[in-house]
Amino acid sequence: MRENLPPLPLVLAWVALLALLGATLILAYVPMGPFNAVAAIGISVIKALLVVIIFMKLADSGNLVRFAAAAGLFWLAILFSLGATDYLTRTTVPTGSYTRGHLGEESP
Repeated sequence: MRENLPPLPLVLAWVALLALLGATLILAYVPMGPFNAVAAIGISVIKALLVVIIFMKLADSGNLVRFAAAAGLFWLAILFSLGATDYLTRTTVPTGSYTRGHLGEESP
């Protein structure tokens, strides 16, 4: 039979997640320039670690489960890097003729 976590760690994790959500909301309106993104990513990493450690019980699981979680993160990193590569290598001006004239003109 599996042991359940006592309710106190679950409640504390829920309160921590709500506090971090509030911190994300407050920091979204604080003008910090490029550090807004850094703060948001840092808070999201802390939230993800809370979910993984408390709710998924990854710290207490076996090596196979940890390997599967690491493989999922590896493939997620590949997806994000390919998406970023696509976005960063696009040009701002189309290279081909995609339309016939301007939007306000009629076609012959």
